[in-house]
Amino acid sequence: MLLHIVNKSPFDTNAIDSCLNNAAKGSAVLLIEDGIYAAVKNSKVSDKVKDAMSNLTVYALEPDVKARGMQDKVMEGIKMIDYNGFVDLTVEHNAVQSWL
Repeated sequence: MLLHIVNKSPFDTNAIDSCLNNAAKGSAVLLIEDGIYAAVKNSKVSDKVKDAMSNLTVYALEPDVKARGMQDKVMEGIKMIDYNGFVDLTVEHNAVQSWL
């Protein structure tokens, strides 16, 4: 399966929309840098992300979440990982797709 990485804010680009529309069932999505804003509860994309979690596993890079002060705003079901977890995800998946 594919690991999809989104590093752009859903408020600046449509990268998360493109990713979620194209990710195959069973794939993983990793939110990093400003992409973590897609993990925030009650945002313009939170319903779409929640719906996608029925088919995809969604992760957020915890150091990026903390750096932006969002740790109390991450929606339920998003799996928080550290840098070692990031490396593990890249090893576990056949390929990596970054969404710009």
